[in-house]
Amino acid sequence: MYPSLTHALAEALVDVLWFIESCEDEQMDPDDAVKVLEGTGHLVSRLSSAQRSEFIDLLGTMAEGEPDPGRREFLEGFPEGFGLLDDAV
Repeated sequence: MYPSLTHALAEALVDVLWFIESCEDEQMDPDDAVKVLEGTGHLVSRLSSAQRSEFIDLLGTMAEGEPDPGRREFLEGFPEGFGLLDDAV
């Protein structure tokens, strides 16, 4: 189904984060949601430049093939929203 383990894990990560981002306060505690989103931002900030570039390219590929407009928009905004562009090469 996926061309690589990296692609499969990126899809899973995006799915979880997209769900959290779109949750209403009644579905998930906002403080917990912020902790998860900030934790993910910290994790991806520790990727090497090469890993960031690979992830950004993969997110672009995922966005191109995404039929759902909301999820596509999330994918397109992911690199900036999660700090991947700060030090990307």
